[in-house]
Parts: sequence; C-alpha cells; structure tokens
Amino acid sequence: MTTDQTKTFDLSASFKAYDVRGIVGSTITAEIVEAVGAAFVDVMELAGQTVLVGGDMRPSSPEFAKAFANGAATRGANVQLLDLISTDELYYASGALDAAGAVFTASHNPAEYNGIKMAKAGAVPISSETGLLDIQARAEEYLNIGSIPAAGTRGLIGVQDVLKGYAKYLRSLVDLRGSRPLKVVVDAGNGMSGLTTPAVLGDAILPKLPLDIVPLYFELDGSFPNHPANPLEPENLRDLQAAVVEHGADIGLAFDGDADRCFVIDEHGDPVSPSAITAMVARREITRARALGEETPTIIHNLLTSRAVPELIERDGGRAVRTRVGHSFIKAQMAEEGAVFGGEHSAHFYFRDFWNADTGMLAAMHVLAALGEQDGPLSALGREYEPYRSSGEINSEIEDKAAAVDRVRADFDGEDVHVDHLDGSTFTAADGSYWFNLRPSNTEPFLRLNVEATDATTMERVRDRVLALVRG
Repeated sequence: MTTDQTKTFDLSASFKAYDVRGIVGSTITAEIVEAVGAAFVDVMELAGQTVLVGGDMRPSSPEFAKAFANGAATRGANVQLLDLISTDELYYASGALDAAGAVFTASHNPAEYNGIKMAKAGAVPISSETGLLDIQARAEEYLNIGSIPAAGTRGLIGVQDVLKGYAKYLRSLVDLRGSRPLKVVVDAGNGMSGLTTPAVLGDAILPKLPLDIVPLYFELDGSFPNHPANPLEPENLRDLQAAVVEHGADIGLAFDGDADRCFVIDEHGDPVSPSAITAMVARREITRARALGEETPTIIHNLLTSRAVPELIERDGGRAVRTRVGHSFIKAQMAEEGAVFGGEHSAHFYFRDFWNADTGMLAAMHVLAALGEQDGPLSALGREYEPYRSSGEINSEIEDKAAAVDRVRADFDGEDVHVDHLDGSTFTAADGSYWFNLRPSNTEPFLRLNVEATDATTMERVRDRVLALVRG
C-alpha cells in the first residue's frame, strides 16, 4: 500500500448510511479499498477468521476485491475470494458459511461508480450505526500514515465458488418442478442476474425446470451498453415489456445490477407493482409457515407499500408490521419480530430462510410458483393484489423541505385526516379514501410524494393538490 502522505484522507464522501459508494479513481480507489479491508477486519475483530470477498461485473471489481483481500489478510484474516457474485450470493455465502464478507457493487448506479456492501457472519448487515463509521475512521488512519501494520500472522487467501450452492439452496426453498410450463423473459441489464439466472432458473448447473427462459442482455458488462441496470425507472423496462409481448411470454423479470431487486411484468407488458408482489409472496410464506405450526406468521412491510398489503396479510392469517423505508430497518425488524418475510415498495424482498436478507431471485421464484400452480394469466393474478390506485413516487426538488411539508399540513388542517411521522409525514383520510406520504431525501434536495386512493380520480385529485402546495 502506497499513499500520498501529504494528503489527509477523508472518506465521508463515499461512506453512506448502509454501504460505501464512490466514483472509481476518485472517491474509491484500490488504495482506499485496501485500507477498508484492513479496517473491516480490525473493527469486526476478524483476525484468524474467514472473510468472504467477491464483486460484480464492473471493470474495477476484480482489482478492488483483491485489494480488499490483501488489506484483510495483512490484518490476519483468512480470505476466500468468491469471484463474480451477485449481492444476494454474498448473503447466501455469509449465512451458509457463517462468515463475514464484502461484495463490490454499486447496484443500479452508473458505470463510473463502484462500492462495497459489507456483512457480519450470518449476513447481518453493517450500517453507520453498527460499525461502518468505525471502519471509515480506521481506514482513514491507515491511509493517513501511509501503511497498514502487519498482524502477527498474515492471513491466507484462497478461492471458492458458491454459485452451485446458492442455486441449490434457492431451489430447496421454492420447488418449481411441478409448475406448468412457463415462458419467462429475463432482462439482466448486463448485470449479475446474467450469471445467476441460468444457474437457478436454467440448466447451466442443475436439472432443467419447466421454464423456457428468453434471455435479454445476459452478457456481463459493467458499462451497461443497453440501458442502466435500474428497473425502478420505467424507461429501463421498455425493452423487457416489448420482448414479453413479442415472444408471447407468460411473465417478464427485470433485475438490477447486483440482482438483489426484482421487478415483474405481466403477459401484456404491464408492470406488476412491488406491493402486489409483496402481498403475493406474503400469502405463500404465511401458508407455508402455518403448515409448519406457526400460528400467526409475521410479515414486515414498509410504510410506502400499498394499504392492500397489510389488509391481505391479516386476511390470510398473518400479522403485518409497518416499518420505515430502508433495508437496515427492515432487516433489524425482521430479526426482532422473527418475521417470515418482508417487502418494500422499491422491490427489495427479505426472507427469514435467507438470513433475513434481500434476494430478488427468491422473490422471482415465488412469483413463478404462484403463476405456475394455477391456470390463469399473471394479469388476472396480479389484480387480486392491487385493488387501489397509486401515484408511484414523485420527486420535487425543494430546498426548504420542512416549509413545504408545513404548507401541506396547514392546508389539510381541519379535515378529518390523521398524520403520523414514522418516516416523513403520512396523511391518512379517516374515511379510508386515500393516504399520502411526504418524505424528505437524506442525501438530495428532494421531497418524495407517494399517494394511494380507492380510485384513480381521488388519487389524481390528492396528488395534484399536494404537488401544488409543495411546489408553490
């Protein structure tokens, strides 16, 4: 490790609340990564233990994985390099092998970015509240002195492939062998699901399932030549929507760059909302848990999912727990409540059987199973879980976000509306006709609005009224 000793390193630009993200060659470099690997071992007290390190298809990921491994080994950890992996492959390996680990990915961010997601043994997440800031501080110390002191015994670095174990484990959780034949278009967006889909849903490693997979952009390419690997943006779903209709497919699946999120398209090319997917998977997990003797299985959902989610959970015999937005809150609540499943409006899906971690592939398998065990099309199945009308998330660039929320609160004052502040401000009409949430971004000058109502006219009226107040 060599650094410019005239420079004082400050890594706050790349250390976020839950992970590390930066611009390659600027706020994240091999030298920085090596120091972070050493700091990870120190802060998590991993000397003499196994540390798992892998990365996605971004050009810088292999170099960064090796630098992190070198820093970790210097401080006495034994490193297993996992090579190319999705984020949920790291969670699988961390859980199955009971080892701490790191994966190099910037998820859906553009090509010039890379980052690090770190986990304790058992796929327990690390956030700013549970060690990430300490790792930052220790890494800055090493960078500022220009070297990483060697531990008493340098750790060993080996190589391990976890793809087959990951695929077999997921197939053990959802058995698709009895499904009716389905034609499935998968848009990997040149991300890691281009590797994991053939392994889990195809026959690259395991026996063939009754699925006809139509691949779209399976070539691993961190420059994202076809479209950004961010299915949350509607324009990035257009190729998948067209391909589903063109091939007469039963379903379309879109994954983000590191394959921990999954979006679903029906046979008409229309999106099925993540809230509907949350309710659909929740029903399956409640049924399975109750069959195993769990009287009232708990399901976690964040406050921006449809009101239909808790209604359907309780109707199916489960207990719904509402939480803030964000994976660290969901995972903590999953563990605290012993929840069997959790879902977010952003298409992150969490499973107790997956060490409370999120996995887009397992969610996709549940949807395929739900579709494949009945004869109707996905559009009809999806309608069961989407009785309300939603605006989707609308961002307004506002400098004084608090004043904008105050304007809305004052305008609705005197109406029969309940306001709670679990995450931002949620306004709920007493007659149940609508609710909306205003939530300030922590990192950008955005105020985010989500509206849901019993019908489109009411949703549009409330949406337009709130936006006029926010932007006025």
